[in-house]
Amino acid sequence: QQKIVVKIEKRKFGKKYTVISGIDQKEINLKELTKKLKERLACGGTAKGGTIELQGDHKHQVRDILISMGFAPETIIVK
Repeated sequence: QQKIVVKIEKRKFGKKYTVISGIDQKEINLKELTKKLKERLACGGTAKGGTIELQGDHKHQVRDILISMGFAPETIIVK
């Protein structure tokens, strides 16, 4: 049972990043998932250290996209 946490981080120069953590890397290819999220949200981002970082504040859209990709809604926590 995985718990996916979606949260906003503020970085240098007041930039906001959406950070997605808790995705099981054995079952899901993080690089592929990152690519799909970047295409759907029209933003930059990267997958590193078991987390996905997307440029900008996308926490509500990310939840809807993950649900439409087949993730269970009760496993996704938006902070």
